[in-house]
Amino acid sequence: MYKFRRDVDHKLRVLQHADKIGDVGKACRYFGVGRASFYRWRTAFRQHGLAGLENCKTAPKNPANGTSPEIVEKVLHLRKTYRLGPIRIVWLT
Repeated sequence: MYKFRRDVDHKLRVLQHADKIGDVGKACRYFGVGRASFYRWRTAFRQHGLAGLENCKTAPKNPANGTSPEIVEKVLHLRKTYRLGPIRIVWLT
């Protein structure tokens, strides 16, 4: 929880410093942050407030290349019933 709060505070400090001095470039150089990150944070902060500055996962919840349940069921059936190995199962599926 501490790291989460520290990241949000850092982003907020960068945004506040840029507003205070009125120069995004100087604020980004001072904090060692890229301008693209700054503008992404600023947009998120304007749209969602502090919740927009939270780090969120960008990976999909379900992998795109996951095996379908029908295939899993068929493979398990072949393994249990006929005691087939992976090479033979590949040829049968």
